[in-house]
Amino acid sequence: MVRYRKMPDLTDNQIYSIEEAMVYPNGPGYVLDFSNRTIAMFFEDEFGIDIYAEQYAHRGSSKRNHLISFLLDTDTHTALKVLRALWERREGLLAADPDGVGARKARAITPRFKQVIGKLETSPDQVRTDGVDRFSEDRTLEELIASIRRTLEANKPEAAFDHLHTYCTKRITHLLSVRGIDCSEDEPLHSRFGKYRKALMAERDLHDFTDRALKSSISLMESFNDLRNNKSLAHDNELLGPFEARFVCNVINEILLLIRALEADRYSED
Repeated sequence: MVRYRKMPDLTDNQIYSIEEAMVYPNGPGYVLDFSNRTIAMFFEDEFGIDIYAEQYAHRGSSKRNHLISFLLDTDTHTALKVLRALWERREGLLAADPDGVGARKARAITPRFKQVIGKLETSPDQVRTDGVDRFSEDRTLEELIASIRRTLEANKPEAAFDHLHTYCTKRITHLLSVRGIDCSEDEPLHSRFGKYRKALMAERDLHDFTDRALKSSISLMESFNDLRNNKSLAHDNELLGPFEARFVCNVINEILLLIRALEADRYSED
């Protein structure tokens, strides 16, 4: 069973910003447009959580109080998943009422709610995994992604290097394959990434900044090879420290997000 790190305490201002954002459209004490029944279904279906469990009732019986109690009791990763889902639902409600007085007032509150989410996303314990996604129908790939996410969500980035490196190799190899470019079995990750960058530059007119970022990523992937071989569980190694390990995983995630953005208008990765 994965053990998540408990979320850092929310400040009174952050709690107020969340409560203020949840008021729309039904008023104080509510959470968006949820009834008691639909909010229970939402948390159960989306997150496997009983929002009306006794442990989330110590602040009071309203939907708002159950939500805040839950956020204060859970880990950062789960809190972010819930807040992002509530954000998306709130955005949908606001879009459906573009000219309403209540909606206009709610939009003025939106930046403060976004700041709470942004603060949690930059928590020093938070490692992003949104760049690690499925790009082909492959059971091995699905197991690989699940393993990476479990490890990172358990705040053990130093233990994720081996599988994250394998994922990057599979992804770059896939991107080369769909372009008809072959790789030898023992070709290192940074060499494959160099081929990928060259193919991209031949296909489209990328800004100099983007090209520089891709060039830098080649050397970063070469260093990632070294980390995988000498600082990961791939061998009997001394592991990299947690702070540096979090930084490495977040940098690799940003590279993967850049790749996804560059590929978005070329073909679907679903």
